[in-house]
Amino acid sequence: MRLIRELIEAIHDLTKEIKAMSANMTANLTALTAQVQANTTVEGSAVTLIQGIATQLAAAIAAAANGDDAALPALQAQLQTSAAALAAAVTANTPVAPAS
Repeated sequence: MRLIRELIEAIHDLTKEIKAMSANMTANLTALTAQVQANTTVEGSAVTLIQGIATQLAAAIAAAANGDDAALPALQAQLQTSAAALAAAVTANTPVAPAS
């Protein structure tokens, strides 16, 4: 009878451990899913940004070919402003690395 109680306790303890492990795995999977979604969103935004720059560059080159000498310098100024804003946003949203 004592052996049966010990086995039941062992099974009960194992069940608790399995439930805790399951909850931990669920939390990790949820965090991983959120990170994948965030990465996908960021990657999509980067692709859209690069495609937009390519389109603007093509338009500025076409305008310059048609005698618009201001198109390329204007695009350059716009890109410099965008780059500065992007650099500031990255710096502001990058966590500080812990001291080693």
